[in-house]
Amino acid sequence: MTACAIEGGSAGAAATAEPEPERGTEPDPEPGPGPETRPVAEPGPRPGAEPVATDRPEPRTSPEPRPGPGPGLSAPVRTGPGPVPATAPEEDPAPRSRVAAPPPPACITLTADGAYAARLTAAPGPPGERSWYPERWTLDGPEPYAVPLPLDQPEEPDSEVAPLADGRVLIRRRVADRQMFSLLYPTGPGTGELLLGTVEHPEMTLLPPSPDGRCVYALAAGERGSSLWLVAGGPRGPEEVARVAGHCSGGTWLDREGRMLALDRREPGGGPVKAVAVDLGRWGEVTPLLQIAPESDDRLLLADADSGLLLIRSDAPGHNRLGWGVLGSCLPVRFPECLRLPEAVATPFAVQPGQMLMPESCAVALRIDGARGSWVGVWRPTGRRLHQFAAPLGWLPGAGCWSREGVLRLPYANAATSCGVAMLEAPEDVEPSCVTGRTEDGDDGTEPSAALAAPVVCKPVPLGQAPLHGAVRPD
Repeated sequence: MTACAIEGGSAGAAATAEPEPERGTEPDPEPGPGPETRPVAEPGPRPGAEPVATDRPEPRTSPEPRPGPGPGLSAPVRTGPGPVPATAPEEDPAPRSRVAAPPPPACITLTADGAYAARLTAAPGPPGERSWYPERWTLDGPEPYAVPLPLDQPEEPDSEVAPLADGRVLIRRRVADRQMFSLLYPTGPGTGELLLGTVEHPEMTLLPPSPDGRCVYALAAGERGSSLWLVAGGPRGPEEVARVAGHCSGGTWLDREGRMLALDRREPGGGPVKAVAVDLGRWGEVTPLLQIAPESDDRLLLADADSGLLLIRSDAPGHNRLGWGVLGSCLPVRFPECLRLPEAVATPFAVQPGQMLMPESCAVALRIDGARGSWVGVWRPTGRRLHQFAAPLGWLPGAGCWSREGVLRLPYANAATSCGVAMLEAPEDVEPSCVTGRTEDGDDGTEPSAALAAPVVCKPVPLGQAPLHGAVRPD
């Protein structure tokens, strides 16, 4: 497997590292312009790093025209009872104050095809006395609905759940220094439980469900070594399938078969974090995946198996930046300036599938976290703009999936709707030449320059003004 991640100069030169197996191991009616950005002195690149491809804007001398809603905007459509309320900050969602790292991951997990979801929820009650129980969401029908899966005793709030393609839900419970795994399923008025087994380990984390919809893996991370366990879908209950030297985190699937898994690893002796690929079809063989600069932390956040698009976070440019590359490509990793938001953090959570061999055309959904909360961003590698939208009220932040036609489905739950899905069609990117008359592209022809407009954190567009169509409201 050819490694991606590619260091290169601004002219697009890059060297592809061949992998070597390791051994032994409420919104405003219109979006308003955000604050102007000014050049800020930044730390230099990591020592020993060659220049990385970035799009640096020129300083603006006058504010940009106030944008309005684009053509073809219509009211939001949703499946599920009740209206789709959208919330947005009353003012700029990211004032100039220091923003911490993003909040924890979404509290709901979706299958790879988006048909089912599962979460741990709680019955109403005073803090500290709430009864937690698993809940399964069915999302592929004409109207979404939730099925509670409570047992005789409430669950601990640190338990984890993951849905399978057959509608069952895997739950991980910690009991003393052991991890217990069971499958839950509805049985008439009650909940059935199939005990799978236990693993003698004090801490484990469920990985995203396998793309095949049948298997679920868990990661047991240690300082000097990490182990990968198949906890659902195997013939004999939980079993260890791979050991990786060093401390591992993350977890991103690289293919549709559920064989190639990417992990972010720090070597046993310390050093930078680098993404590696684990081949589960070859007894956990590990190969390097990302190497942008020798001393940079290079993490893989998301991957699309159809197009090969990779979403990466790296500090090779001198500080953590969000970039993109293509699996197996000889072009350098790009760090678009439009994804660098002042006083906010953008994290990708879904990529449009079905774009075979067209990674630049994939729509990417991002969770944007600022001082005023979380909202939704949509971006394509070919575009020069990050489109921002207010999230539906009760959105489970960081949760959602794309259809092949480019419709983003965002699950939400609030006081009016216990299980709903808001749908947002990816907006079209307007070519800058239509606005400015300029036609030049990026330095290497693979990505246009972002120098025409400095990035800002603008007021997100409410879903009521977003381009929504292609869906029918159920009667």
